[in-house]
Amino acid sequence: MSQSPYIVEVDSSNFTDVVLQESMARPVLVDFWADWCNPCQMLMPILARLADEYQGQFLLAKVNTDANQDLAMQYGVRSLPTVKLFKNGQPVDEFMGALPESAVREFLDRHIERESTRLHAEALVAQHQGDLATARRLLEEAHAMEPRNGEITADLAAVLTEDGEFEKAESLLNALPPDERGKPKPAGMLARLEFARQARELPSDAELEEKLRDDPDNLDLRYQFAISRLALGDYDTAVEQLLAIMAKDRSYKDDAARKTLLKVFDLLGDDPRVDQYRRRMFNLMY
Repeated sequence: MSQSPYIVEVDSSNFTDVVLQESMARPVLVDFWADWCNPCQMLMPILARLADEYQGQFLLAKVNTDANQDLAMQYGVRSLPTVKLFKNGQPVDEFMGALPESAVREFLDRHIERESTRLHAEALVAQHQGDLATARRLLEEAHAMEPRNGEITADLAAVLTEDGEFEKAESLLNALPPDERGKPKPAGMLARLEFARQARELPSDAELEEKLRDDPDNLDLRYQFAISRLALGDYDTAVEQLLAIMAKDRSYKDDAARKTLLKVFDLLGDDPRVDQYRRRMFNLMY
């Protein structure tokens, strides 16, 4: 049995007290599992880790269905693992199968309002108002609570980048679980850091722009200017330069322009400009 205070083994004798009664005060996540079920074994450490991370904001109740077939039948469990979330004495949501940690986290966050979520929201307001010091402090607090949360980590990395702390930002992003690191916002921030690192090895932006005016057919200059613009956050200009390279020479540096555009799309996430950029890129390809 787990030593965590947030994880309880449940059977028919204590299901009412541990699940139904406790769910009147806080959400209870019930994991229906069995020893022979390999996906159950894959899911268990994820649920246990999240139960400890959420520090009692939900209780994890584990039901061995081989020993408690009556409970499995009562709650309509037909495949394993099945995970049901109880509130106010009733099951209100469920999922089946061994989901990745990010998906389980999203499932929980639909039902649990977290302190880290509040801090994150306040940080974004402060950042929008130009108060980067407050934004950084709030994001660091939220990240300490949820170091594996890709959204919080990416926003903290963005503030650290504004402060010139590129290595720290990259280290935090690389410490994320692979499924979180691959989400659009963390992946985009990693791309932004890569652009910033490349730009530090280039001539100044003004110098590149002047040289490009004098030698507009120089694709090396055009690509370097695109990277410089990306590092400065001028995505429109950078994309125009990359599309111009594609139009001129698709094979330039092993299709570097198209590959860089894909990183820009990750960086911009759900920005409405991405669809327009992507269509123009596809037109040049096909």
